Amino acid sequence: MSQQETANATTPNKKQVRKEIGEKLAGALAEYKQEIGEKKLATHVKKVSKLISRDLLKSSKKQKRDKKAVKPAKKAVKATAKQ
Repeated sequence: MSQQETANATTPNKKQVRKEIGEKLAGALAEYKQEIGEKKLATHVKKVSKLISRDLLKSSKKQKRDKKAVKPAKKAVKATAKQ
């Protein structure tokens, strides 16, 4: 169990990221809860957190992919410099 918990802590999945963003947004927008209504605010926060989490995960995947692509290129440059 401890291995599974540590793996999730280091690499958050979509639901975890979405939940964290939703909590932060709800806390930041708490004063508007009375004006808009609790239910409407909750639905809007949910929609926004989905959008933000999707973009964050896309950008993190892109950064990982770029890092992997850069590493072989450096090795190729070193190999050509030795020849």
